[in-house]
Amino acid sequence: MARRGAPGLVVPASRGLRVAVAVTRWHTDIVDTMLDRALSALREAQVQQPTVAKVPGALELPLMCQHLAKHHDAVVALGVIMRGDTPVFDHICATVSSGLLRVSLDESTPVGNGVLKVEDETQAWARSGSSESIADRGHEAVVAALYTAHALHDCAPPTLTG
Repeated sequence: MARRGAPGLVVPASRGLRVAVAVTRWHTDIVDTMLDRALSALREAQVQQPTVAKVPGALELPLMCQHLAKHHDAVVALGVIMRGDTPVFDHICATVSSGLLRVSLDESTPVGNGVLKVEDETQAWARSGSSESIADRGHEAVVAALYTAHALHDCAPPTLTG
């Protein structure tokens, strides 16, 4: 995995932001590790009481994220899509990714995409944020969503009064 050019982002202080995390029920051992890392990043950011919503699988993530985006400043999607024996892997990856992007654009709410698209469990664990991992996608998805939420807030037009 290429890390060259990756931004050196720290967890931004985000007290007062409302954040939700949507997670899948597939590959729960890996996803639970990613959720723990995401929640750790939210604690570090001083986000109070993040919402956690579980869905059956990756295809349900965009709808849940759209629902959560209506009442939160940022949303994070976590899951694992692993290539199987049938040819649906590419379709599911594309559908979930485009669905999450659409939610972000339609709702004007950042959606941190922490959905792993991998060949096997080894690749998933390598990106899960476990102590042996080379990447921490749950943590990174939270940081990306928080940075974007702050950027949107800072660029928001002034509120009109009177």
